[in-house]
Amino acid sequence: MAKVSVREISRATGFSPATVSNALNGKRSVSEETARIIREAAQNMGYQQSAQLDAITFVLARKSGKIVDESTFHPSVIEGVERQARRHGMSTSFVSVDFSDLDAARPQVELIAGDPSAAIVLLGTELGEEDFRLFRDCAAHIIVLDSWSDQYDFDAVVMSNEDSTLRAVNYLIEHGHRKIGYLAGDFRIQNFKARERGFERALAEAGIEVDPAWRVSLGTTLETAYEDMAAWLASTPREQLPTAFFADNDVLAVGALRALSESGIEVPRDVSIIGFDDLSVGAFSNPPLTTVHVLKHEVGEIAVRRLVGNIRSPKVYTCRTMVSTYFVERRSVKSTNGTPRPIRA
Repeated sequence: MAKVSVREISRATGFSPATVSNALNGKRSVSEETARIIREAAQNMGYQQSAQLDAITFVLARKSGKIVDESTFHPSVIEGVERQARRHGMSTSFVSVDFSDLDAARPQVELIAGDPSAAIVLLGTELGEEDFRLFRDCAAHIIVLDSWSDQYDFDAVVMSNEDSTLRAVNYLIEHGHRKIGYLAGDFRIQNFKARERGFERALAEAGIEVDPAWRVSLGTTLETAYEDMAAWLASTPREQLPTAFFADNDVLAVGALRALSESGIEVPRDVSIIGFDDLSVGAFSNPPLTTVHVLKHEVGEIAVRRLVGNIRSPKVYTCRTMVSTYFVERRSVKSTNGTPRPIRA
């Protein structure tokens, strides 16, 4: 006897594949009456719900490309997804979706999201709420990586952005810095917003005022970060510089480091810098960049394990998993008080 599919139940009941899938998985988004009709139809048709996930579709979402294209983050995450998928006997396919035009992206998303036979791992680094809306009625099991939705109930795996930044800035404070600036990516993804909150918390808890003159907006590629930092330095007297900067990520930090160096400002002798992500570009900068290490492979592995667990034991709630980080001390931070006390983020 052929296996009954969600799409066949959809055609028989008149409800969308997403509604059928949500009803069969006990999601709260489906009314009790609708769920009853779908479950009865599924039973009469001989539907058997699988407790085994066979395939994963990894969706790389691009909006500007200025974050994901500049980072080595997502290849490491993909490796983690593939590695964990193989352990569970699952295949993995990959697709890139351009969200710069939502109308153009919608048919592609509907095709992916309407297929309940493959779970979705969505790298949502560059996505905002308006973009997540396209996955609202997703028939497939879905988990979001490196971002999250405040409006829609998606499982998510994210980094400890705010707390990790707070600890990194505390590292600067414990090394005697009181004049601390913030290098902000001009494309304000969720991660950057959370890191800025951590930056502001650290200063507030130390009784240090945030100086808006030291919040420097930089382009999110190496070249634009360098150019924007060089322009800011050209208009800022040297005596008005902070003694340290925290950067939203390593790309911004390394671009700014080059601009500082070319302006005759030595790191860390004159200005200290801390980045975030621990990308290879920072490890080989001059000087090597002090940063926050993100567990990239582990993020992908956790996502797959969560999907497998959701298939085997369906639940009516979603979870946002926050993955810890650790601090990497290199040579881009100078102590100004002579008594540094290393910490771990």
